[in-house]
Amino acid sequence: MSRVKKVKVDSEMAYRLIHPMHTVLVTCASKAGKANIITLAWIMPTSAKPPMVAISIAPRRYSHKLIEKAGEFVVNVPSMRLVRQTLFCGRTPGRKIAKFKEARLTAASSRKVKAPIIKECVAHLECKLVQKITTGDHTLFVGEVLAAYVNKGVFSNMYDVEKAKPVFHMGGNSFVTASTKVVTPKLQSK
Repeated sequence: MSRVKKVKVDSEMAYRLIHPMHTVLVTCASKAGKANIITLAWIMPTSAKPPMVAISIAPRRYSHKLIEKAGEFVVNVPSMRLVRQTLFCGRTPGRKIAKFKEARLTAASSRKVKAPIIKECVAHLECKLVQKITTGDHTLFVGEVLAAYVNKGVFSNMYDVEKAKPVFHMGGNSFVTASTKVVTPKLQSK
């Protein structure tokens, strides 16, 4: 077997070794109803029963304060068709900019929470905040999924990636989508 040379990665960039990461647009709102959108690639499921997801946000971000105070958020799944808006919402501060208007995205009513969904996204998970954990320079917000729904025809136990074209963050301003070929390896029996 040939040896592969390993090179050191700066510890502050180590998280990129687990990229590409599924990228989502999280919506939240102030008690007065001012909505905001934050782009996140740091998201994961944490429980199936009850269904829960965790998102990781730096305390300096406007959405951090909104989620903390409102106790809810919506995970919206964009397609590659929204990659420019996805980057815009991640690079633009929401304290002074109306991201829905500037990104030309449509806020629509959620089914279970007050924060809006993004109508143009392919899927939505409405979440009630159940726990918050400080992890270094970020806060992990754990939300119980109260409602989950998807555009008809793009999901049946897994995404049809050709139709959904989910966005994956590579790092910086770079994004990719999933391959259209699904690989299901067969395990060898002993």
